[in-house]
Amino acid sequence: MTTRTLAVVSAGLSTPSSTRLLADRLTAATVAALRERGQDAVVEVVELREHARDLADAFVTGFPNAALRAAIETVTGADAVIAVTPVFTASYSGLFKSFVDVLEKDALTGKPVLLGATAGTARHSLVLEHAMRPLFAYLRAVTVPTAVFAASEDWAGGEGAGGELAARVDRAAGELADVVTGRPASARPADPFADVPSFEQLLRGEA
Repeated sequence: MTTRTLAVVSAGLSTPSSTRLLADRLTAATVAALRERGQDAVVEVVELREHARDLADAFVTGFPNAALRAAIETVTGADAVIAVTPVFTASYSGLFKSFVDVLEKDALTGKPVLLGATAGTARHSLVLEHAMRPLFAYLRAVTVPTAVFAASEDWAGGEGAGGELAARVDRAAGELADVVTGRPASARPADPFADVPSFEQLLRGEA
């Protein structure tokens, strides 16, 4: 059985968050869809709130530190990405965009991506189409047709609301699984800095 790697990017700011909840729902459905297609899955989660300071440092220094570099490699080396953000001021969050900004311009070229977003009301749902999908189109990623939005009513509402969300989640997960299974498994990119000595080693003359 082929093993696929799913990178899950969650830009929620609280613990727990509705953003992470949606990300987990999408992940579970995608793993199930892959298994139905004879594929196993390894899930690696990148919680962007844990890298907020790392991202700020990367912007002012021009280089990601080790923790942020590992998060970037998790995303760029995966077979597919599930990306979920809260909606702030009619767009993706600044934290989410900051992470995208530190990726190399070709890092997601051809990468299958499932998009998700959360907000308080359903009126923000168009963010998926007027903000997130164009962003990933610019990066030349392959976004699946169904993007999933979850409002507060989808979590707290009755069976109707919950059932509609579950249907969207399952449809999007199936689309992502179809794209992933039609491709060879990704190989992890080599670390270009693996053989570069640390600053401490240079000071000790060990380079």
